[in-house]
Amino acid sequence: MPVDKHHEVVVIGAGVSGIYQIKCLLDAGIDATVLEADEDLGGTWYRNRYPGARFDSESYTYGYSFSRELLDEWHWRERFSSQPENLRYLNYVADKFDLRRHMHFNAKVESMHWDEETRLWHLQLEQGESYTARFVITGIGVLSVPTLPRYPGMDSFSGQSFHTYWWPKEPVALQGQRVGVVGTGATGIQVIGEIADKVGDLTVFQRRPNWSTPLNNSPISVQEMADIRARYDEIFANCAESPNGFEHVPDKRGFYALSHDERVAFWDELYDKPGFAILVGNFPEIFFDEAANREMSDYVANRIRQRVSDPQVAEQLIPKDHGFGMQRLPLETRYYEAYNRDNVHLVNISETPIERITPTGVQTSAEHYDLDLIVYATGFDAITGGFDRMQIRGVDGKTLNEKWHNGPSTYLGVLTHGFPNMLMVAGPQSVSGSTNFPRAIEGGVNWVTELLKHVRSQGYSRVEAQPQAEQAWVEEVVRAHEKMLARRSQGWFTGYNSNVSGHEIGTVRYQAYFGGGPKYATILAQSAAEGYQQIDKS
Repeated sequence: MPVDKHHEVVVIGAGVSGIYQIKCLLDAGIDATVLEADEDLGGTWYRNRYPGARFDSESYTYGYSFSRELLDEWHWRERFSSQPENLRYLNYVADKFDLRRHMHFNAKVESMHWDEETRLWHLQLEQGESYTARFVITGIGVLSVPTLPRYPGMDSFSGQSFHTYWWPKEPVALQGQRVGVVGTGATGIQVIGEIADKVGDLTVFQRRPNWSTPLNNSPISVQEMADIRARYDEIFANCAESPNGFEHVPDKRGFYALSHDERVAFWDELYDKPGFAILVGNFPEIFFDEAANREMSDYVANRIRQRVSDPQVAEQLIPKDHGFGMQRLPLETRYYEAYNRDNVHLVNISETPIERITPTGVQTSAEHYDLDLIVYATGFDAITGGFDRMQIRGVDGKTLNEKWHNGPSTYLGVLTHGFPNMLMVAGPQSVSGSTNFPRAIEGGVNWVTELLKHVRSQGYSRVEAQPQAEQAWVEEVVRAHEKMLARRSQGWFTGYNSNVSGHEIGTVRYQAYFGGGPKYATILAQSAAEGYQQIDKS
């Protein structure tokens, strides 16, 4: 078939990763373009427009660090910035560095296959165009493929219904409406806390409760922003030291060095601090020690009981199947207080399952709920989902889906054997799925860019992870995972996700590296310093 365009590098995705990646490639003098499936740039922050969508990383730790001028120019208005402001920021970055003209929108990659003879990737777009590229860099994000439940009758509902990822651009009428929210993960918790006082009636359909702690958002004044700018070096140094890439760093005193009362007093302080302080500024033992995690979980459970008026409802909101911090921790604003309102109702669908969606609402095994709007906050096919939706064929025509059927296998989360010249930013088994995303992707983008510069300088046209290097990395990912109590949890961190087709509960998919950001950065640096010895180059 005729090829419409050729570039040395094609970047897939114009989100946080793709924006920085195309800038680095252009700075290096590399011919490159970005293919973005959506109508405009932004990725997560373009698509997720639901009420309450905002950072749970401190805004000033989420923004890019590569440009001092950019840091000095941008004023974050809130400690945890909302989706509209986040999208404005990403557009500002793209416009400031004149990146938009290197992006092709409405360009969804349907398939790509490797041609060994020409050493080129052939990409076919859903819209009919085709591209070739020497290298493909994926920046498709870890949460870019939403998953809907599979209830009978979903198409029969006469009102509006959609996944939060597909929240309409135009305003959605909420005043006086009977709204049902299915799901109480991170997204559902944000939505519920935001709309409870705006709708006529809100019914929450919960399968499994999640631990959640206060976001503690606040405005950032002009003076505070000036103070933040003055200490950006310190802030990013703390992020580099933190296992999770946040400004907060673990408490080094040791869980057992303090008495129970001293620990509770410390947790009271953390509970009132912004963001993930209570998770990553805590004692490291809560992630590895059963007794420590149990005590921490009991503490947060008691805080939930203090905030929810009805004791029976409070117990329904406290997880019993996993400890605190063992799954992705949602941060909330007025979430638990929402259940104190007369117009908010909690339905436990693990006890009374949803049987079907009807033209007028939701039918559970116990009763029917009349609704005007259904919001599916039912999560994502995380980390590998974006790869699964493309047909990617490597050497000898083998598909990536076939290789990763039982879980991904990669070298450093960047390359996978059998798929030469395909580089992944925030790929499976990198640290990106378990840390402050931009802090991780900047390191990943820098490493990928330096690899390409090395390859070009040496006259190579093909790079591929050595199979033994890939296997060694998979084993390292498994070791780091198995050290943590989270190894037993159900959730996208571990690949347990019962609403994703083909992902069975009880089958672990080692999707993210839990060895921590600092260790991962050291491993990347060592690989580069050694001349990328575990990558075949020709």
